[in-house]
Amino acid sequence: MCDGIVLAGGFSSRTQMNKMELPIKGEPILRIVVMTLQQCCDNIVVVGGHYYNEVAKMLKDMERVKVVNNPNYNEGMFSSVLTGVAYMTRDFILIPGDYPLIRESTYKSIIETKGEMVVPTYKGRKGHPILIRQHLIHPLLMESPLSNLKKFRDRYQVTYLPVEDEGILMDIDTIEDYENMKAQIEGGY
Repeated sequence: MCDGIVLAGGFSSRTQMNKMELPIKGEPILRIVVMTLQQCCDNIVVVGGHYYNEVAKMLKDMERVKVVNNPNYNEGMFSSVLTGVAYMTRDFILIPGDYPLIRESTYKSIIETKGEMVVPTYKGRKGHPILIRQHLIHPLLMESPLSNLKKFRDRYQVTYLPVEDEGILMDIDTIEDYENMKAQIEGGY
């Protein structure tokens, strides 16, 4: 087992609303991500920001979930990464909160794969989540706030894991993305 970080601190500017609250099969997207992670992570830290109060309310009844506030969310996603990593003490999965279609089996395969960092691929395309080993926590926390996860990742050995899960590529940036995802799920994804 490992721990998990879910990034939910952004503005959702392209949807012009808190996209983490959009429902799929009656559950907010963020809750779906957290519920799936709960099947393979002992503890989950959800990093809120612009919609912190809404995120905290949405997850208040979930076990083994701690919602933390990133006061610097306006500096971008990497600031939320660093906020979440500060709570980590062992191997962890890092996932943006708008990837609700990733299968539990994919998370488990990533966790079971050897390597400093593990990144899933689908048909050659890199996706989410990323697994980061415990010994990289300190170097990651020492990374410049002006950096990003890709720059950090590229300095270490990455194991790319091919998976048969298109969900690793499917996030929600726009209302159209959301509508397409809902239609796909209703069609039997």
